[in-house]
Amino acid sequence: MKKSLFLLGLLVCSMATMAQTETADKPESWYFKLGGSYFNQTASTEFPEVGGQAPNRDVYAGTLTANKLISRESITGSFGQGFRSGITAGYRFSTRLGVEVGANYYISNSKTMAQTTDRLYAYNPTTTVATYISFEADGQIKAFDLAPAIVMFLGEAHGFEPYTKVGVIVPIHGTLDIKTDRELVSYVGNNVVSTSNIYSKDVVKPNPTIGFMASLGTSYKLGKHISAFAELEYRNFTVHGKSKETTEYTVNGQDALATRNTSQRYTTYHKSLDSNSNNILFNPDTTTADTADTTRPNDKMDELSSYVGISGLGLTLGLKYSL
Repeated sequence: MKKSLFLLGLLVCSMATMAQTETADKPESWYFKLGGSYFNQTASTEFPEVGGQAPNRDVYAGTLTANKLISRESITGSFGQGFRSGITAGYRFSTRLGVEVGANYYISNSKTMAQTTDRLYAYNPTTTVATYISFEADGQIKAFDLAPAIVMFLGEAHGFEPYTKVGVIVPIHGTLDIKTDRELVSYVGNNVVSTSNIYSKDVVKPNPTIGFMASLGTSYKLGKHISAFAELEYRNFTVHGKSKETTEYTVNGQDALATRNTSQRYTTYHKSLDSNSNNILFNPDTTTADTADTTRPNDKMDELSSYVGISGLGLTLGLKYSL
């Protein structure tokens, strides 16, 4: 009897000890993180065409028939370099396993997508006016996304708790803004007779897509509920265009958007083009005085869909609040 009471007492003591240990080691159920990131691009690809211009950095020299291409450089890169800010909600199922959902705003660095210097643009043999064009088109991505992920905690030691996570990136809203500055200089002989500065802003909206992310991070306790954290994150995804709209168009600083027809302002992207497409390469019908333009001015332009990359490796720093 005494032996049974001793064993029962030992069992009760063991259970109490285990309960105390579990309570002491039990992680927070909910936590929230606020952080900022900077990413560097990890892969460079050739940018898509911009307004019919190939992704090249071209330099021309000479006048009229002697106006020749003297150098060409292919422009490559991605929009994976830039800044991100975000807030994350997390829930720990156990000491080792949890889930997170992050809501982020990302703005990429501006990237040159096409550039030309001193190319012969037009020549009027009657007035002998020769016009040369120089332009630069720069793109920038702005986007909101959600990033659900599975988190594995690797154990706490001396206030540090390393962890790793994998998840997906789901863009909710975003655009590629392409700003183009054009300078047209007209000459008669060696004399400048006119100069026009044309600025346009095109907004490209993407098709739905999904990306991949993986992170390695650690938190460090600053107090009972507050921790600092740092994460090294890799992400990989591409987006392709759905439509494009010219939202700004000025000539010498004056608004001239109303002078642009539908085909010049709006573009719809497709996987393929054919004779029914409103595109200068395929459309056989012209309704304008410009015989080189065979597009329908009152219809949206049809173009091939292009892809841009937003892959990058970034460092995130921030604060974590645990309930």
